[in-house]
Parts: sequence; structure tokens; C-alpha cells
Amino acid sequence: MPRPAVYGTAVDGATGCAHYRSHRDVLAFKLPCCDRFYACIDCHEATTDHTHQPITAPDTAAVLCGRCGTVHTPRVYLQSDHECPVCDAAFNPGCEAHYDEYFGFDVTDVRAEA
Repeated sequence: MPRPAVYGTAVDGATGCAHYRSHRDVLAFKLPCCDRFYACIDCHEATTDHTHQPITAPDTAAVLCGRCGTVHTPRVYLQSDHECPVCDAAFNPGCEAHYDEYFGFDVTDVRAEA
């Protein structure tokens, strides 16, 4: 299966963007308002004409690892301890500060199920 396209501003091959580009910024999120992967919320807001909608289903394919190209569910991502379960790429723990923008469900409940 081909790697999904990632939209945003100055997106690199590992999903880093103009807003976040460290070695751990390797995630993209498939936002339901566009049904597209974006490198970050700021990329979505900069390149669309509407406010984003958060991901509301923890078991939908919506989180892309920019290192290996695997698409995870939010549940798998949230229970991964900031590491891709397929390729072991480190995910930025700072993304937690934005969970309320990305996820429209109780992240604490999903993480507690692990």
C-alpha cells in the first residue's frame, strides 16, 4: 500500500513541517474534516479555509508514522509510550500538549486501557 500524502507547510519526508521539525516530529494526523493527513494542526489551519475537526473515534486509522509509513489507530498511538510499535521511531512527547486539538474523545480513558 502506498504511503499516504501528508499536507501542510514545508512538509518533509518524515512529516516534519514548518512548525515542528525535530527528529521526533514524525507524526501526521488524518483529520475528519478533510479526510487527509496533516503534519500538525497549524499546517491544517494555514492551508485550509475552515477550522479543523478532531478525531472522534479511537479505533479509526488516523495516525501516520512518518518514519515507516504505518497508519495506526489513535488507540495504538496513545498506548505506544511515544514510540512506533512497528519501527521503534521515537514520537515527540510534546504532542501531548495538543491532544485536545487532535482528539475528540477522552485520551485518559484510552491510555488507561493499556
